[in-house]
Amino acid sequence: MKNQISALIANDAGEIFDVPDAEGVGRVGEQFFKLKPEDLIKLPDSADLMFLPDRKAVGFRRGEFVTLKGRAVSAILPQGYTRTHLPAFQKNPHAKILPLYGYTAVVLYKNELHAAALYTDENFKWDPQNYNTRDLKKFIRRVKKDLPDNRIVAQVAKCSLEWHCLTAQNLFYRRWECGVPTSPKCNANCLGCISLQQSECCPSPQSRINFVPTVEEISDIGIYHLTHAPEGIISFGQGCEGEPSLQAEKICAAIKKIREKTSRGQININTNAGFTAGIKKIVDAGLNSMRVSIISANDENYQKYYRAGYALDAVKNSVLYALDKNVHVSLNLLYMPGFNDRVNEFDAWEKFLEELPVQMIQVRNLNYDPDEFFSVMSQDKNFLGTKKFLRELQKNFPTLTIGNFSHYVI
Repeated sequence: MKNQISALIANDAGEIFDVPDAEGVGRVGEQFFKLKPEDLIKLPDSADLMFLPDRKAVGFRRGEFVTLKGRAVSAILPQGYTRTHLPAFQKNPHAKILPLYGYTAVVLYKNELHAAALYTDENFKWDPQNYNTRDLKKFIRRVKKDLPDNRIVAQVAKCSLEWHCLTAQNLFYRRWECGVPTSPKCNANCLGCISLQQSECCPSPQSRINFVPTVEEISDIGIYHLTHAPEGIISFGQGCEGEPSLQAEKICAAIKKIREKTSRGQININTNAGFTAGIKKIVDAGLNSMRVSIISANDENYQKYYRAGYALDAVKNSVLYALDKNVHVSLNLLYMPGFNDRVNEFDAWEKFLEELPVQMIQVRNLNYDPDEFFSVMSQDKNFLGTKKFLRELQKNFPTLTIGNFSHYVI
């Protein structure tokens, strides 16, 4: 039937098929739900499809959830979209942990692929069609010529070509937000860290820098990008590094040099904000915006994910200091359906936002194996659902911007 929501499966060759006699299913937390039309959007053109190894698809047939004879299929969404349901699957007992991607339920509906997701932010600047163009290598050569022997340029060139990092590529395209990695060390040990994982876990999708840049290397890139780029942002704290505030002295000195040369653009830090002394120095040096990585406003759950050498109170102190100094503060909310939208998590967020009125929440699909995640976090079936969670946040905090990525705020 044309209007039926049909489950998808993949064969061993990776070919994807619909299952007409099984309805599509999504997962929230550890519960399965039959998907409804209002749960779905057309699969974005720039989304990817993946089959999940050693995991059988689950569908709904004759009134019950059943395991299907085929591998589970997932969508990987571009930025600007927030998933509402995870893929439904039955895992083989010997299955290995999944690679670090944000897995989303995908089905066939009205003869087209649909994903269980919401469109939550304008994404032209992050549309994949604007990246990995034919001219990229030429632009990389241009910047290497303009900034010879700069190790950060060499690092972000590698990030651009090997890992297709968008903030890295923006340096060479001379536009928008540009990543400036500075720190090989971190003060947390996150479950889903994308640059450093234990060997027995899933492989990291990119490698961390192994050097500390000089003040001149940092400031030269900052001056170069902010001078050339429309709506230019330089951002400390990238996927290929640890915690940037651990290099506060060098970043502060670099900010001073940058602002001696240009007042253009925005200076941003992406941080866990756990090293409050370093954050205070960087704020005082002239920081414009700060994006704080966070998964929970509940101390116990925060520590289960970050496994950090600091407490959540340190993060709150850093945020409060930045707000008091008129820095634009966003929360980079690492989102997993069935966790962040739990009732007790929502209650904690209300208290957090009443105490710390940040300007924005950037909802980011957490790139981590759902089974592994929920094996660490305690089970709780009392959740709101993604749509209601976001709707209630907006209702209770009407001045709060809810989106997916950093906006130009200068």
